[in-house]
Amino acid sequence: MQNVRCLDHVVFRSKRLCVVLTMGQYLSLIVLLVILSLYLSVVLEELSAMLHMTQVCIIGSGPSGLLLAQLLAQAGIDTIILDRKDRAYIEGRIRAGVLEQGTVAALEDAGVADRLAVEGLRHDGFDLAFDGVRHRIDLFGLTGQSVTVYGQTEVTKDLFKAREAQEQKFFFNVEDVIPADLTSHKPVVRFQHNGQEHIISCDYIAGCDGYRGVSRGAIPANVLKTFERVYPFGWLGILVEKPPVSDELIYANHPRGFALASMRSETRSRYYVQCDLQDRLSDWPDDRFWEEFAARLGTDTTAKLQTGPSFEKSIAPLRSFVAEPMRYGNLFLAGDAAHIVPPTGAKGLNLAVADIRVLSRALIERYVNANDHYLDTYSETVLNRVWKVERFSWQLSTLMHQFPENSPFEKRMQRAEFDYIATSEAASKAIAENYVGLPLE
Repeated sequence: MQNVRCLDHVVFRSKRLCVVLTMGQYLSLIVLLVILSLYLSVVLEELSAMLHMTQVCIIGSGPSGLLLAQLLAQAGIDTIILDRKDRAYIEGRIRAGVLEQGTVAALEDAGVADRLAVEGLRHDGFDLAFDGVRHRIDLFGLTGQSVTVYGQTEVTKDLFKAREAQEQKFFFNVEDVIPADLTSHKPVVRFQHNGQEHIISCDYIAGCDGYRGVSRGAIPANVLKTFERVYPFGWLGILVEKPPVSDELIYANHPRGFALASMRSETRSRYYVQCDLQDRLSDWPDDRFWEEFAARLGTDTTAKLQTGPSFEKSIAPLRSFVAEPMRYGNLFLAGDAAHIVPPTGAKGLNLAVADIRVLSRALIERYVNANDHYLDTYSETVLNRVWKVERFSWQLSTLMHQFPENSPFEKRMQRAEFDYIATSEAASKAIAENYVGLPLE
């Protein structure tokens, strides 16, 4: 039996529209309308968020994220950058200051090396010291390459200036960042900004957000493998407006602990001493630092030391860390998001830049030449180099620091290793090759 329903409220040209439905059809229609209503509510919710479209979404506006955006922009590839911090904070972070030749070349290729060419300090070597005995590693003589002293802070400023000039789209002070749909053709990044939900739809996501960022955690736990070595000491570092004690860096091993004499310019010095992980900055007034630093460098060196009040002081723990793989779906990790090296050997920034050189090439090949090969091999390529750099940083850290667990045997082995390096050109060359930077592949 049929039920007749006349829809009196639906009128077309003053005529009533009558629909004849069975009870089953009527119920089906109701279910369909409910489903449609739910679907529309989801769509409206999505539309309530601000939607952005780009080719590559970059999470993190440190030097690796900025450099990637700069290199991609030169190839006409659109990007959006987001960061949980503000620009002033990012530009003010004190980090590494020794650039490999390959890093300098990458900055030149990116068109951001004008100030570097003027203010950067070329170094053709550095010193290893052990109980006051010094041995110079002749970088240029052994490899034909040099390094350049130029602070990471300055690199970041140069990159920000370049991206600003090209009207880069930034989101700073973002919250609740969620990379999602990573294995789809259109991954998204959801985040909150100024109380408003935003969604970035893109082709690829570049996780350049550092060790504590969200990108690495977006890789499923059953896929991600991590490897870590935490060192039982930290580095106390200061900045002082005084000329450096030496024209080149000095890495010193002393019974009282490690020390490093570095610099940021001809008038600004960066010095470090090994300290306990439990130490606080209040434990290290400037007078104590200068006394300890001078003792560890030795009298011959410290005769040229100019002391003064520090204007920046910090304690950094040391760790070695690697995450594998560095690609999951259309998410690519780069820099500290995937790996950490101890600062011994100055590899942190340089390793990040090497990642970006490989990743930018891969993305450009994809967009310009429809070639997926370099994207498909990205993780394997960069991890092969990452582990070699980790080995070097671990080796140099092991050689130059005092470990509380070391027996007299380990201490004698440290000295034997130093003596071998000091008397073997081959051993010195191996140190030099790693210090100036290994090939990308």
